[in-house]
Amino acid sequence: GSGVGSAAPLTTLPSPLSQFCQPSGWQLFTERNPPTFFVAVLTDINSERHYCACFTFWEAVESPQPQSHPRNGEEEEEEEEEEEEPSSPVQPAQLFAPKSLVLVSRLDHAEVFRNSLGLIYTIYVDGLSVSLENVIGNLLTCTIPITGGAQ
Repeated sequence: GSGVGSAAPLTTLPSPLSQFCQPSGWQLFTERNPPTFFVAVLTDINSERHYCACFTFWEAVESPQPQSHPRNGEEEEEEEEEEEEPSSPVQPAQLFAPKSLVLVSRLDHAEVFRNSLGLIYTIYVDGLSVSLENVIGNLLTCTIPITGGAQ
């Protein structure tokens, strides 16, 4: 039959998946951007459509180099005279890196994709004590009613 679970599994992802998620490249940002969501339709060599939903959020990461500005381009040296500003440990720069959750399907259900990826994101960000593997497994076994069909 042509039921929801009977389609052959998708064995290959779009080859430049990272370019798909971040078309302008992976970059660190100094500010946390709001999460983004989009769905793109990719057509494979057999003219079959694949709906690729991408949910991107930004997560704090520490800069590998601390923010310090040596005076006059020289290395900082210990000085005996007091500095004008109170001394405090140098804090690393706060940067934000994008992370993407991607769902690839042969079915066109953008709102279901958004809700599913949003649920996974919420569980991850809020640190809920729920197994992501179980949640994803449960999401994959959900039956989605046919549009306009009996519910």
